[in-house]
Amino acid sequence: MKKSGFIFAALSLVAILLISWQTKKQVTTEMEGSDNHIVLVKYKAQSGKSGDAMAGLSRLIEAVSEEPHFVSITLHLDPSDDSNILLYEEWSDASYYNGDHMKTIHLQNFMTESRAYLSGPPEISQWKTVRKFNGRQSR
Repeated sequence: MKKSGFIFAALSLVAILLISWQTKKQVTTEMEGSDNHIVLVKYKAQSGKSGDAMAGLSRLIEAVSEEPHFVSITLHLDPSDDSNILLYEEWSDASYYNGDHMKTIHLQNFMTESRAYLSGPPEISQWKTVRKFNGRQSR
């Protein structure tokens, strides 16, 4: 009986280790396969024209959201200076973003239209996701 109890415990331990290793492998693989291209775009609105800038950007984002390789865009406004606007963009293909996206009619039109409410061209930086950390779920 002792021998069968030891074998059962050993097999249980091996099963737990294999499950744990497989779960870690899946999480790592998912992160390695996550090649989202991150773009930060900082805009400066002209004095008193933040509302126009937000409206123009919202219209642009609606059109951009229909493009291939689009994942998401989050629009941010500086709480201490509403002339500072930040877009956090996620794309599934950097080549598309830097190529065909930049040539779209809606983006070209925005570049012309935005001269009426932006103080100049945006500051754009591009990033690659390495690892994503999430907060604990509420209970």
